[in-house]
Amino acid sequence: MTSDLVSVRYLVDDVAAAVEFYTRHLGFTVRSSVVPAFADVVRGNLRLLLSGPASSAGRPLPDGTTPAPGGWNRIHFVVEDIDDEVARLRAEGVRFRSDVVTGPGGRQIVFDDPAGNPVELFQPAAR
Repeated sequence: MTSDLVSVRYLVDDVAAAVEFYTRHLGFTVRSSVVPAFADVVRGNLRLLLSGPASSAGRPLPDGTTPAPGGWNRIHFVVEDIDDEVARLRAEGVRFRSDVVTGPGGRQIVFDDPAGNPVELFQPAAR
């Protein structure tokens, strides 16, 4: 096993749309692509595996359940100025699940990739 990259798999409906989203809005670069089944994109030490319905990860399970995007588990990006990032992403057409929420550890907001997988922006509270 290698410790160079941390890999997270996201199931997506449209691999090409997911690649465009992550590279355009969040600064990822394409590592490999076999669209429409699969692509992986990288940002720093994070490798995001984008698996479409034609990929092995998208195939139905033995009980007939079909893996699908969405839910609330998410990748999490720490930002210096959440208001600036939200304004930038909204101007680029990204839709958010809610407004910025403030808690004891800082401020956060969640938005979806094109398949409905959540992504969180987080600004830590000043110490």
